[in-house]
Amino acid sequence: MGGAVSAGEDNDELIDNLKEAQYIRTELVEQAFRAIDRADYYLEEFKDNAYKDLAWKHGNIHLSAPCIYSEVMEALDLQPGLSFLNLGSGTGYLSSMVGLILGPFGVNHGVELHSDVIEYAKQKLDFFIKTSDSFDKFEFCEPSFVIGNCLEISPDCTQYDRVYCGAGVQKEHEDYMKSLLKVGGILVMPLEEKLTKITRTGPSAWETKKILAVSFAPLIQPNHTDSGKSRLVHLPPVAVRSLQDLARIAIRGTIKKIIHQEALGRAGDGLKSPPRFKRRRLRRRRMETIVFLDKEVFASRISSPSDDNNNCEDMEEERLEEEEESKPSELKPDPPVNFLREKVLSLPLPDPLKYYLLYYREK
Repeated sequence: MGGAVSAGEDNDELIDNLKEAQYIRTELVEQAFRAIDRADYYLEEFKDNAYKDLAWKHGNIHLSAPCIYSEVMEALDLQPGLSFLNLGSGTGYLSSMVGLILGPFGVNHGVELHSDVIEYAKQKLDFFIKTSDSFDKFEFCEPSFVIGNCLEISPDCTQYDRVYCGAGVQKEHEDYMKSLLKVGGILVMPLEEKLTKITRTGPSAWETKKILAVSFAPLIQPNHTDSGKSRLVHLPPVAVRSLQDLARIAIRGTIKKIIHQEALGRAGDGLKSPPRFKRRRLRRRRMETIVFLDKEVFASRISSPSDDNNNCEDMEEERLEEEEESKPSELKPDPPVNFLREKVLSLPLPDPLKYYLLYYREK
């Protein structure tokens, strides 16, 4: 077993490593990965492995390796307001990160084969909404999960801007997957041992790009009923936001703007932000072969031509690390304050309304 990047001590260090290895390349994707702690999606007894770049499986519960998820997120080219369909949505970890980018007017649907995994995903989603301070930094597109085989989606379902499949797609199902996509949309899936990005450029026109060599467990074929008919999967309707929800979104957005303006005012008064705790600089690692557990058994990546120059850079980074370690260590800053929560709780409103504005958040 091996990973594409070094193990981290916490979620931020894992993301630092993914950035260093160029798996995370854009700010939007980085923000989403930092906002959701990967360890929160592990069972308690397995959390020691959460920050390793490895897949994890326990019964029907499965998480892909972080480098796979980061390549998927980058390839999807997510934007606010888009519609997203996750085939094999699993724990909901990927769907929740996508929801942070889609924002309140996006669509976020998942199809999962196992009912126990859907219950697990709903518990993790509820935990994130109620307890994570990161939730208040974003306007969230909450994922909806339905049970069923993703090869049996009702033919009258709506098409999506972005589609991801988390299991190996057989060649005979390629056209079926493409049919789920709007013109201009992007489909990412493992196809013929390659993580593949397919862009629909017209009603019958497609652009295909191979991203990464992988080996996923194949899609499970439908198990037809005794009558010979398949059990069609009906996806949630694309609902219009209620007036109450729109009011909550508008109020939270207004409060965030006020907080931002107050912060700018304080900065204008010459107040300095607290010193940032320095992380150790990361050494680049040349990695051409990756091995994963179960669904991701093997992955390989073409090494960059610049890798040959990394030895000199590594020596320089080691020297800088030694210099930094010889200096007096800086104190870690205090935990960040959730200003949105504090501002809402200070408003002259009835408590039930305050809790509604905070999505009934717990502390």
